Amino acid sequence: MDINTELIKNLELTIGATRKKFNLKNIPVITLEPPPKKEFGDLSTNIAMQLYKLNRTSKPQTIASFIREDLNNRISKGPLGEYIKDISIKPPAFINFFFADKAFYEILYQIQRQRANFGRTVIPGRGKKAIIEFVSANPTGPLTVAHARQAAVGSSISNILKFFGWKVCQEYYLNDEGVQIDLLGSSIYARYAELAGFAFGFPEDGYKGDYIRDIAKEIYDKYGKKFKDYGDKEKRLFCEYGVKDILNTIKKDLSDMGVMFDNYTPQSILTKSRKIKDAFRLLENKGLIYRKDDAVWFKSTKFYDDKDRVLIKSDGTYTYIAPDIAYHKNKYDRGFDWLIDIWGPDHHGYIGRMRAAQRALGKEDKTLSILISQLVTIYRAGKLVRMSTRGGEFITLREVLDEIGPDVAKFFFLMRKKESHLDFDLELAKSQSLDNPVYYIQYAHARICGILEHSREKMKKIKNKADPRLLKQTEEMAILRKLKEYPDILLSAYNNLEPYRIIDYLLDLASSFHSFYAKHRVVTAKSLPLTQSRLLLVKCVKTIISNALKLIGISQPEKM
Repeated sequence: MDINTELIKNLELTIGATRKKFNLKNIPVITLEPPPKKEFGDLSTNIAMQLYKLNRTSKPQTIASFIREDLNNRISKGPLGEYIKDISIKPPAFINFFFADKAFYEILYQIQRQRANFGRTVIPGRGKKAIIEFVSANPTGPLTVAHARQAAVGSSISNILKFFGWKVCQEYYLNDEGVQIDLLGSSIYARYAELAGFAFGFPEDGYKGDYIRDIAKEIYDKYGKKFKDYGDKEKRLFCEYGVKDILNTIKKDLSDMGVMFDNYTPQSILTKSRKIKDAFRLLENKGLIYRKDDAVWFKSTKFYDDKDRVLIKSDGTYTYIAPDIAYHKNKYDRGFDWLIDIWGPDHHGYIGRMRAAQRALGKEDKTLSILISQLVTIYRAGKLVRMSTRGGEFITLREVLDEIGPDVAKFFFLMRKKESHLDFDLELAKSQSLDNPVYYIQYAHARICGILEHSREKMKKIKNKADPRLLKQTEEMAILRKLKEYPDILLSAYNNLEPYRIIDYLLDLASSFHSFYAKHRVVTAKSLPLTQSRLLLVKCVKTIISNALKLIGISQPEKM
């Protein structure tokens, strides 16, 4: 029996009765999550507080008490009664469920039967199309650790969406024109001019990294002293050469990290294809465009933005939001049901105007999710590494990959909520000890592989079915409880678009396994039936660790 599904069904019936009892008009989606402390039970729901928040009728405690009583009556009369032994209420009005041992024992058979599909809940978006746009760093320099964090988060979210049945497209939006690209071209030309012996001052805000010198030398080696002047033709060549070279580096670094994009969409394509003008025409037909001070404005305040936004400046050039509106319209036009953007913290103030644009396009709020990935602070030997992209002082993704590898990099980038600042300790990441959380989890997987290899010959002739009821030790029950949580953790990671929840879960599961292994022998001569049961237990732990690591894009070594 899928206990969570049955519990949701019973809760839906109970909420129907609650609606009539308290004359409730607004009913939220029912969610179940593991409570923060073991003493609070095995699953918890905040539905009573949500009902109060939406309806403001009876107190949440009163609603929770009715739900508990009605639910108890329903459960006791059906098959779910064998799996749930108690329902309690904890302040302010959480409804907590305590499972009977049978619920934990049966989870082993479910994992054994479903394998890679274990935890795959049916969700409303199944079969629909989602596009997730992330990294999208300007091609003006190598990817930094901040971009790398977005790459880890974006690719993991994509994997989670795919697991739950979404058809996902991963896209990189390439800002290949504008002021920053012009500055890139002039920076490269300045270094080229140094090599050629021409007089050309380095731009005040130019890019100073060694990579600029490398690109300039490539051009010099290829063309010699051909470009004595920096006119429009030369500007276009140096800009395009720089963008192409840097983009190739970006693609290589992402590929080595295990992050692949389905599309790279250049802004210049939007401009040349008239998609920006088409988007403006749509807004103008809706009466959402006006002209003031020789500029073209978007009535974004009509859609709850704090002020109207300029689309075309008085000098005739586009502002940043102009191509972004066209780009998002293009995504909708391509048939995507859900647009997910992952931006850096410097774009936080940009959310309101993008929301206004999405509403102006006639799309519901739920069709666009904008996520902010906070900055990363790098520490080396306990000292802060200061970074400045334009000053050429930064830790690149390539340096991190070369120093600690893709598995460790991705894991560390996912260890905190995406909206929380991340401190990245390079020394810890490099260590090959159980203090390193990646090593700690992967070692649990490898250790189980070793146990199973050792047991293979010994158990070859044993054909009896393992009996989970023999698993009664505290450490065994702790593992069973963690295995039971896995589907809820996945659903929570999906609903909140937060891969770090899988990281936290894996650390807890690995800790439970290592504690069990330190106290008990899996293959024991004292009891073959107990050996079978413990082998089933550790096989299931291996399956879940492997499944979860795949979702966050990390390998599952069999030997370490």
